[in-house]
Amino acid sequence: MNKVILMGRLTKDPELRYTNVSNVPVCHFTLAVDRKFQRQGEERQADFIPVVAWDKTAEFCSKYFNKGQQVAVTGRIQVRTWDDDQGKRHYITEVIAEETFFADSKREHTEYGNNEVSGGEEQNFSSSEDTGDLPF
Repeated sequence: MNKVILMGRLTKDPELRYTNVSNVPVCHFTLAVDRKFQRQGEERQADFIPVVAWDKTAEFCSKYFNKGQQVAVTGRIQVRTWDDDQGKRHYITEVIAEETFFADSKREHTEYGNNEVSGGEEQNFSSSEDTGDLPF
């Protein structure tokens, strides 16, 4: 079984690109994930994990995720290899995102300046109905 669940902060804004042949969206970003334990007297350590999202998930991440925001990702680990122009072999281990979620609280989300979601309009999730006489 190859299943990964991560929660961390984005180190920079996600980068959206499109594949050359089929024009499929692909989004790359890095999560700084705190380690559970820290040594006494030392700062908390973090791992910087590369994440790749495809298709609709890539478009979602590119549109709504920003540097510093805390997000959660579920996916799988993938190892890729390639040879450069000089014939040197390179390896990378990355997480292929299958699902992505916001993990900031509303207050933290606003602190990072991410209260704008689309087109500079602030999202309003309250209902326009009168909620004064709820039956529960």
